[in-house]
Amino acid sequence: MTELDPTDKELLRLLQADASVTHKQLSDRLYKSVATVNERIRRLKSLGYIKRIVAIVDRRKIDRNLIAFSQVLLNDHAADTLKGFEEEVVKFPEVMECFQMTGSFDFVLRIATRDMDAYHEFYRHKLATLPNITTVQSFFVLSETKSDTAYPI
Repeated sequence: MTELDPTDKELLRLLQADASVTHKQLSDRLYKSVATVNERIRRLKSLGYIKRIVAIVDRRKIDRNLIAFSQVLLNDHAADTLKGFEEEVVKFPEVMECFQMTGSFDFVLRIATRDMDAYHEFYRHKLATLPNITTVQSFFVLSETKSDTAYPI
């Protein structure tokens, strides 16, 4: 892994806080030329430090009011079964994140739906139709105290 210098780290911090800031504004804050900022961003992208640049949408404004964390246990742990589950579950637009886990469950999903009825429809007609699922245990978010996308650097 390439070592990041202090300028790279600060550039990543600034972009995580607000990726819409212009390269000129970044160059002013970093005391570097615009060309240097452009090159550093291009390099950080090519090295995989910056995976993509996105807008973070307020889920409530787009009617995704219910967040569920669903733990999924499969009945078979063969590589093909695990891979097949991953390939299918990521196709569902309600699934925002999918993590393979250690412990009592194989996967944890973060699911965003309009409401409990929409979650029920998702569960019945999508998630529960996948093969090899033994158990799904879901937890519903009551309130959100912290939701951050920026990693400390």
